[in-house]
Amino acid sequence: MKRLIWAAMALGAVGAQAHEGMWMPQQLPQVAKDMKAAGLKIDPARLSQPLGYPMGAVVSLGGCTASFVSPQGLVVTNHHCAFGSLQYNSTPQKDLIKNGFLAATLADELPASPGSRILVTVALTDVTAKVLDAKTAALQGKARVDAIEANQKSLVAACEKDAGHRCNVSAFYGGLNYQLIKQLEIRDVRLVHGPAEGVGVFGGDTDNWMWPRHTGDYSFYRAYVGPDGKPADFSPDNKPYQPQHFLKLASAPLNEGDFVAVAGYPGRTNRHRLPKEVDFAFSWDFPHRVKAMGEQLDLIKEATAGRRDAEIKVANTVAGVNNYYKNYQGQMASYAGSDILARKQAAFDAMKAWVNADAKRRDQYGAALVEVERLIVERQANVRREFLLSYATPSLIKSASDLYEQALQRKKPDAERKAGYQDRDQLRRKQAVETVDRRFDEITEKRVVSHFLTQYLALPADQLNAAFVNALGVRAGMDAAAVTARVDALYAGTKLTDKAERTAWLTRDAGAFESSGDTLVKAAVALRADEEARENRDKELAGRIQQAYAATMQAEIDFKASRGQPVYPDANGTLRVAFGQVKGRTPGVDGTTWTPFTTLRGIVAKHTGTGEFNAPAEQLAAIKARQFDKYGVKALDSVPVNFLATLDTTGGNSGSPVLNGKGELVGLLFDGTLDAVISDWDFNDDMNRSICLDARYMLWQMKVVDKADRLLKEMNAL
Repeated sequence: MKRLIWAAMALGAVGAQAHEGMWMPQQLPQVAKDMKAAGLKIDPARLSQPLGYPMGAVVSLGGCTASFVSPQGLVVTNHHCAFGSLQYNSTPQKDLIKNGFLAATLADELPASPGSRILVTVALTDVTAKVLDAKTAALQGKARVDAIEANQKSLVAACEKDAGHRCNVSAFYGGLNYQLIKQLEIRDVRLVHGPAEGVGVFGGDTDNWMWPRHTGDYSFYRAYVGPDGKPADFSPDNKPYQPQHFLKLASAPLNEGDFVAVAGYPGRTNRHRLPKEVDFAFSWDFPHRVKAMGEQLDLIKEATAGRRDAEIKVANTVAGVNNYYKNYQGQMASYAGSDILARKQAAFDAMKAWVNADAKRRDQYGAALVEVERLIVERQANVRREFLLSYATPSLIKSASDLYEQALQRKKPDAERKAGYQDRDQLRRKQAVETVDRRFDEITEKRVVSHFLTQYLALPADQLNAAFVNALGVRAGMDAAAVTARVDALYAGTKLTDKAERTAWLTRDAGAFESSGDTLVKAAVALRADEEARENRDKELAGRIQQAYAATMQAEIDFKASRGQPVYPDANGTLRVAFGQVKGRTPGVDGTTWTPFTTLRGIVAKHTGTGEFNAPAEQLAAIKARQFDKYGVKALDSVPVNFLATLDTTGGNSGSPVLNGKGELVGLLFDGTLDAVISDWDFNDDMNRSICLDARYMLWQMKVVDKADRLLKEMNAL
């Protein structure tokens, strides 16, 4: 199996497009010729070594990417990736979101939000044969899923015997291939610097996914370890971590046409999805999600109006929902009227025809190709039926259900517990409970829940989940006023809004849950049997899908190998490298020419003094005085702010370092253009552009405006 995958990759290398592909580092030798043609100056083999320089300086934040930029554990990432820590440390009296933050000394650096991690990859191992051993490969349905999970947990447990490390097994190609990834887990993460809101979020949601852009989307963390140099919880005695590798700032200016590469941990792409999945996503799933998110944002805005404390508490939620809201709208707009589905269907039909043209291939893959489509339709029916159920469930019931599950799982030996409920997960679980206190507003929560619960109860009675209706004490057809009154009663009868009470439930046994009079805890206990039944249903289906999907992916790999075409795996949160060039677009989505760089002039032009376009007075004064320092570019007559590049990226790449042809830091990836976000499903080399922060703007803001000399010296930037 493994041999076939890598053989297909090698055969496909010759015809690879220069800018398409989120490549695993070990694949880069196959596209070395294209990288050199695009302008890479260093040996491509250097980028193919995930633990060497410069790749070894790139780290995961568990949702975003970052990179070491000093020998003292200083980490640079996007402002929106560190936003949760700015929010967590903010109060109306000390509003770090609005005013920014700069630690004057090491002692002034603030603990990041609970659960923050810096994950440094130290080893990668192919474990396909161990995950899919002969016994597991013979199983089907839920039994197959359970066996795969057991094998993964065994591998992880053995790996994590090396204290201070976090290990995970990642699936590639629909579960055809598995890799064990071992990472040093740095738990003491501290906030060092984040610019003011008028820099880090300049343009807000209006400019999100748009070009031209003028956003200073950067912030700094620092990694700390214990006095012995090993990962440790926060302590004043801890010291900055000394990474084996850290990035060097560019030694030459970045220009249009220059080679750039981005290294990071992209989350998910869907380029190998089947036509039925594409159709469902754009005809049903995305439209329903966009509608729900739009309503959610409106409700939050109404519920927090005039309450700055509440606005701060929900700021992280609002930022996340807004980002997906606009992203999905952009994808839907690009999909509408396109031939994407037709091309996907034609490609799938061609692959099926190739399979059916040969008896051996038909015997090997024919049944899986039929089965996988049938199973996908079955899964989609479950999604449709239960879509509103998630929105209508109070978050504190979800928390109580999770805590109850933990109490039940604690009765079992650690190795037999569900993933997420083992001893290795307890610190994160405790920190998640702590975080709720700074990110929960009861008035807002009740407003949102009441709205969606009313919608849910308006569905035909036979479509409602009886266990859910009974547990919450509601009924089909209940009007909005009655639903609101019931939600108020549920919250009046709970103590889960109290941090100390939530924390206490972390260690209580199952009996305490089952005898509790707390309204939301009682609801969680009442829902347990139904949740378990649905979980088992989903596992049975997932096991059958995994088996059919993996076979389908192998058929695709073999088919494309026969044509000499590349097969890079969909992004799955693991380390990837993309490469391209600094390049504008003609025409842009608005019919105008998109130049590759924006400048400080755009900040002044967009500044309104209020809302999303409110640049700090100190910054505006420096721009007006033309205090460009050494960061000004003669050809631009200004300092470059953001730039466009033909880089293949997606969510999770946020904060990823952008490297020049010498492997030096020239910027940070932070966004894409709205008409190109469809690239998660269908890559278009002409349209695709990633939006990057130019490092020169970051350094200019830090030196001229924020006076962050301590950090600049540390990065050897003065």
